Amino acid sequence: MSRRSDNVTKGVEKAPMRSLFYAMGYTKEELERPLIGVVSAHSEIVPGHMHLDKVTEAVKAGVRMAGGTPIMVPAIGVCDGIAMGHIGMKYSLASRELIADSVETMANAHQFDGLVLVPNCDKIVPGMLMGALRLNIPAVVCSGGPMMSGLVGGVETSLSKMFEAVGARKADIIDDEGLLEFEQNTCPGCGSCSGMYTANSMNCLCEALGIALPGNGTVPAVHSGRMMIAKHAGMAIMNLVEKDIKARDIVNEKAIRNALACDMALGCSSNSVLHLLAIAHEAGVELNLELFNEMSAKTPNLCHLAPAGGTHMHDLNNAGGVQGVLAELSKKGLIDTTLLTANGKTVGENIEGKGSLDSGAMRPSDNPYSETGGLAILWGNIAKDGCVVKKSAVAPEMLTHSGPARVFDCEEDAIDAIYNGKIVDGDVVVIRYEGPKGGPGMREMLNPTSALAGMKLDKTVALITDGRFSGASRGASIGHVCPEAASDGEIGLLKEGDIIEIDIPNSSVNAKVSEEEFAKRRETYVPREPNVKSGWLYRYSKMVAPSNKGAVMLED
Repeated sequence: MSRRSDNVTKGVEKAPMRSLFYAMGYTKEELERPLIGVVSAHSEIVPGHMHLDKVTEAVKAGVRMAGGTPIMVPAIGVCDGIAMGHIGMKYSLASRELIADSVETMANAHQFDGLVLVPNCDKIVPGMLMGALRLNIPAVVCSGGPMMSGLVGGVETSLSKMFEAVGARKADIIDDEGLLEFEQNTCPGCGSCSGMYTANSMNCLCEALGIALPGNGTVPAVHSGRMMIAKHAGMAIMNLVEKDIKARDIVNEKAIRNALACDMALGCSSNSVLHLLAIAHEAGVELNLELFNEMSAKTPNLCHLAPAGGTHMHDLNNAGGVQGVLAELSKKGLIDTTLLTANGKTVGENIEGKGSLDSGAMRPSDNPYSETGGLAILWGNIAKDGCVVKKSAVAPEMLTHSGPARVFDCEEDAIDAIYNGKIVDGDVVVIRYEGPKGGPGMREMLNPTSALAGMKLDKTVALITDGRFSGASRGASIGHVCPEAASDGEIGLLKEGDIIEIDIPNSSVNAKVSEEEFAKRRETYVPREPNVKSGWLYRYSKMVAPSNKGAVMLED
């Protein structure tokens, strides 16, 4: 059977290419084996990536054990926590497209036979997977694993509590010494931040999709099991290459439905909606927001990990992990157990004998936190194409809410108002011009949501935005409002004091403004131009699709 790598290693005409391999110290024997690209996001700026050099070496060892030649190539990665609250966050979601493009570029330019993708954090995981699906060659995702939780005042804690501590300090609920204790003890070491935030959501969903090995989403970064998974990922890719099992053979329509069910059971980040839409796009699978609500309506929510509750990723791992969640969902007929996964086994074979240990981090399917899933899609006259809320992290008293709009045209203005006590019980904070096009880049709003939580306003104040939220956000935080303000969406027509009515159980969000009044306001409405006018982010603002399409790059 011919290989892709034959294009750079076989025949008289390829002698110049082989000479360049020899320049790097590759041997003739290595060039006769399949060439496996190991795409590593290792860097010294992301806690979740600081140890990926070790994971990458373990993957390479697995590839060699199984008879292949591993070749490490790099990928960029933005740390969302460090980028939060300033211009850096405009680059985070947009970087997903750069990562997908770079995977496509490196794999096609050098004709790798297969890929092991070694990401860990937010946009890097879906970005790498999108690139592999676009190429449709054999691929395995091997993430770096979650961070252990921190310990503050004898209580386990994670990054969401750190951001909320800022709000608590602003409200004088804690002092400088208390804030310093959070700073120095919340994040104890390497790994993706320890709650069910976006990074861990996507690492778990890769496992549910079958493109990552069992344990990928929950085995902690510091456990020896993480290195074992990496070695097995290196071995697994060789099996996929030998059998010519491509990325889209694993990530197909049925696998995406499995992932949606898992998403709802875990209570994943609202960002998972954006990323699953984008992953489906690259896989050639039609996916729309209606299907999210359809799956949510029949999928029990089994987990309340931080920020929804007090448990963390290592607790989920001890309770049975993603395979335990899939096993519980299969009892209700919500999982297709016949699907092939990256380790060569079916979903059913992987989950055999698994299930919830009912340890607090994962409830059994007959005793869920709720009978419906952790995410909800809402529609209404200010979100005609939908918006998203992490329902499992909303206090019961905020599932329905009505209050006056407090309208801000950027995150900075909103956070200033919150910190200075200008937001009061009952308000609905509206932050607009932060969408994919208008931001540009669809910034996460962890600072304002954490400020509200830290100031004890998360059970009385709602927040609505055409931007998005960190997986660490909690409360009635409604994001991805579509159409966004920069695309003539009604959120851009809202005025200070308009009454906003939120009804999460009935999937609606509306302003008490008539269509006639909206039409009148539109006559004089001029959308604000994006405040980035140069560089690739400006090009992104001109080419990005709306959030209900996953904020992918338009192809025409």
